[in-house]
Amino acid sequence: MKKNLTRSLALLICLAGWTATHIQPSNALDSGQTASTSDGQWITLFDGQSLDAWREYNHDSITTGWKVDDGALTCIAKKDQGEKARNEDIITKEKFDAFELELEFKVTEAANSGVMFHVLETDKPPYFTGPEIQIQDHKGGHDPQKCGWLYQLYPAETDATKPVGQWNKLRVLITPEKCQIAVNGVLYSEFVKGSEDWNKRVAASKFGKWDGFGEATSGHICLQDHNDEVSYRNIRIRKL
Repeated sequence: MKKNLTRSLALLICLAGWTATHIQPSNALDSGQTASTSDGQWITLFDGQSLDAWREYNHDSITTGWKVDDGALTCIAKKDQGEKARNEDIITKEKFDAFELELEFKVTEAANSGVMFHVLETDKPPYFTGPEIQIQDHKGGHDPQKCGWLYQLYPAETDATKPVGQWNKLRVLITPEKCQIAVNGVLYSEFVKGSEDWNKRVAASKFGKWDGFGEATSGHICLQDHNDEVSYRNIRIRKL
């Protein structure tokens, strides 16, 4: 009896160790993603209702270009806005330097948009300072820069995006030591801002002639209005 009890106890200890090793908490990062040791808490940028964390680029509020519909933040297509339509890129009210950003996006047919970071407000559009992650219909989009690529800088050989009308998950990691872009859990690119490789790519792109492009180490997150209907939801960020 004592021998059997000892064996049972040993088995329980073994199972406990396996569980601790193999079962991750529900908020664990997708496989292949780098876990952070920071104590930074997730900050909700859009909860499906409130736009309190956002405003229009170079303005104090959001006007005609965006709406909250069915829990999503949707850019209203130019054709649906009529005469009042204008490009209305929106930015976070807060600036971020090192961070991890997660969001979901959904495109309509041939739609185009973008997620920018380290954006500074100037008299020019936000993409003159902030690098842009391309968001578009990966099949019917007209831009040669594909969905999930860092525009004109870091393309990807893979394509993990889902068809028009389905939700995709974007994860962006930006730190001085390493930056990553992943779509639906698949790593698209890894780079270091300001590195020799980064500087060569910038110089070879259209951005090479733009003073200050990609040089800021802190700035706003920006969602681009490209006159097409694109939706975002479950937007959250944490400082690293």
